[in-house]
Amino acid sequence: MTTRRAPSKMIPRAFPGIKPAEVEELISNCEVKSYAAGAVLCRENGLESTFYMILEGEVQVTKLINATEMRLLKTLYPGDFFGEMALIHNSPRAATVTAMNQVVVLELDKRGFDRVLERSSSVAMAMVREISSRLRENDEMAIEDLRIRASELAQAYQKLAEQDLARREFLTNIAHELRTPLMTASGYLKLLQKGAITGEQLGTAVDTVERNVEHIVALVNDILFLQEMDLVLSEFQALDLGQICRNVVDKYKHTAADQNVSLSLRGDDSKLSLPGDARSLERALSALVDNAIKFSPRGGDVEVRLAAENGDVHLSVQDHGIGISADIRPQIFDRFYHLERHGGELFSGLGLGLSIAKQVIEQHHGKLEVESEVGRGSIFQMVFKGAGAGIGQ
Repeated sequence: MTTRRAPSKMIPRAFPGIKPAEVEELISNCEVKSYAAGAVLCRENGLESTFYMILEGEVQVTKLINATEMRLLKTLYPGDFFGEMALIHNSPRAATVTAMNQVVVLELDKRGFDRVLERSSSVAMAMVREISSRLRENDEMAIEDLRIRASELAQAYQKLAEQDLARREFLTNIAHELRTPLMTASGYLKLLQKGAITGEQLGTAVDTVERNVEHIVALVNDILFLQEMDLVLSEFQALDLGQICRNVVDKYKHTAADQNVSLSLRGDDSKLSLPGDARSLERALSALVDNAIKFSPRGGDVEVRLAAENGDVHLSVQDHGIGISADIRPQIFDRFYHLERHGGELFSGLGLGLSIAKQVIEQHHGKLEVESEVGRGSIFQMVFKGAGAGIGQ
């Protein structure tokens, strides 16, 4: 607790030029009051008519910003005063003042101030000078607050503009991604209906239709899954990570072969278990494997590795494809971010895969790390801390 200051010594410091007799006159119109820690002396937007001078203790001055953030403006100590505007103008309080500890204040209300002014013009001049100085300080704080709010609004507007652009690009990408397989499947179906395809070509046509329909279903499932992820996942159960890895590798063998990519799996026999949701975790790994194959346009190897290190589970996907430049690496996990072209290569997709993978992994209390070098490939690694238990343990 701070030492209490005598009003007779503090008033002349706060209002230079006041004579001793006038100090006593001012004190005689004041009251000394005590407030417990946490008490609110002034409330923002309140209509009050009291001036306060701190004799003992400390208070915090805070202001509500954007209706949500309580910002600390300053801390006041013995000898400081506040609420001076209440003496000369009937306006709402500009901030809230709260006692940090036991506080003793000298209080002067509007009627007491008017009585002092009637008897002493020098007191009035001294107080008006100090109040004017305070007003300038308050104006500077208000201007700074407006600058901060303007900056926050500009950032919010920029974010909204970026989200709107991403939304429009996403809708355009959906149209392109769905149109090609729809047109292809529709064209073959019409030919089949007319009996224009027969013999050996019939099997090829049916396979083409099936492949394009599966592509459409996969795109729609990705969009729906992204929405479902915002909901609560089903109750976690112990998962065989090796089996999940095998499922994904089996699923993408033909896709990899079509792109002249060798897809392999290491560590699936390690019997590692993780509490989680099998469907969503398999989809996350699928997104990483699909990404690795897609960005290996000239063939090469894609390797899925599962291992335990110091009690943690590490599940990684490594490719030797085009790699990711440092300038776009922070964006690759954003929803709808999509690399359409690299050199002479064009890449399809909606930009949902990495976003899905990252969110699923975080829902499983893990993190997704990436290492990449342009022209040499990338390693995406899931890390689950303290999850390296064996099946049945």
